Amino acid sequence: MKKNLILVVLLGLNVMTNSCNEKKLTEVQVPLPEKEEVNKAMGNPADIIANVGAFKMMLLPYSYDALEPFIDAKTMEVHYSKHHLGYINKLNETIAGTELEKLTIEEILKSLDIENQTLRNNAGGYYNHNLFWGNMSSKGGGEPIGSLNNAIKKDFGSFADFKIQLTETANKQFGSGWAWLVTDKTGKLSIVGTANQDNPLMPNIGVTGTPILALDVWEHAYYLKYQNKRNSYVEAFFNVINWKAVEKRYDETIKKELPIKVQ
Repeated sequence: MKKNLILVVLLGLNVMTNSCNEKKLTEVQVPLPEKEEVNKAMGNPADIIANVGAFKMMLLPYSYDALEPFIDAKTMEVHYSKHHLGYINKLNETIAGTELEKLTIEEILKSLDIENQTLRNNAGGYYNHNLFWGNMSSKGGGEPIGSLNNAIKKDFGSFADFKIQLTETANKQFGSGWAWLVTDKTGKLSIVGTANQDNPLMPNIGVTGTPILALDVWEHAYYLKYQNKRNSYVEAFFNVINWKAVEKRYDETIKKELPIKVQ
């Protein structure tokens, strides 16, 4: 009887063991997460349209990812389609139904009442960003040639000295703002910085000149890629400067002795 009982128990254990082994060997198909698209399209800048008003969006002259790896696509998309669009919409709203609708953006800036903070911020934001977009290119970098190269050597000593001064001005700007390369009517170049969305065309802000190169040092211009390393962003900016566009602006400014339009 005892032998039969032991045999039954052993048989039961054997069945349980085989059952467990079978379960262990059974393959379970677990769905894998979908592979993330590395270069997912960020959209088309041409699809970004301002609200009805006097001023229109300047079409970004390249795709959002064109300035990679120096300026990333996501930053460009957010910067252009959110921040810049916000400035132009608020500008149009602010001047709607006034005589300012008949003026160019430069005329608005040069006659600005700087106590009008709404107009100051949004007119500045519109003009500043138009210049910023236009002085960058996927084929940028290097050094300027021709008349601008000569002027830089004359007024700064060398391109290397110019680069050091622009870098220092950009990095020392406390909080949000801009670093500028400007010229006067005689062609003399200088580098200045402004806070927030101010620019050298505005009266009574402590700096003057016609901007020919703009460097945006607001955090939204670089934070997604560079976080708090503004100096790394500023260094990267020199790889995308469209010197042909900057020199054209310089030559036209000197020739006309007037700021050129960005509309």
